[in-house]
Amino acid sequence: MSELTTAARPYARAVFEMAEKSGKLGEWSELLSLMGGMASNEQVVELLASPKMAKQSGADAFIELADGKFNNEAKNLVSMLSENNRLSLLPEMSVIYEILKDEAEGSVEAIVTAAKKLTQGEEKSISDALAKRLGRKVKLKISLDEALLGGAIIQAGDLVIDGSIRGRLKKMTSAVTN
Repeated sequence: MSELTTAARPYARAVFEMAEKSGKLGEWSELLSLMGGMASNEQVVELLASPKMAKQSGADAFIELADGKFNNEAKNLVSMLSENNRLSLLPEMSVIYEILKDEAEGSVEAIVTAAKKLTQGEEKSISDALAKRLGRKVKLKISLDEALLGGAIIQAGDLVIDGSIRGRLKKMTSAVTN
């Protein structure tokens, strides 16, 4: 992962700077998300990896698959990435771009993995507490994992809060065995 991140970071930063200057942060967020999804699709990966696929025809095929959803700048980005055999960086570029966008907008994405579906009140309570602690707007992404037994794990940037029953049991086991 770190090699992909290292290679994708300059491209993501360049796209971010261009989008910020033109006031199109949201538009590029959608474009990169689409591109990242396409570039991670197994069939697209196979198509582009085919030895018969020349670099430019690979870019043309990728652009055609987008069915007219790419603007001229996006087409240029795809062509440049294809020319440098870097289309595989698009999923990671999308992730890095979102982090840069969130920082610029003063927000952070928090991933909440819960043992059961959260109520709107619980989601709001978590969001408000994180916003107060981090001093930023919080966007929650919720996923379910019944293996947690109960509670939740919250990840926001470097902050990890493990309030799951499974996590508590691990701590207790570790304390007893040490």
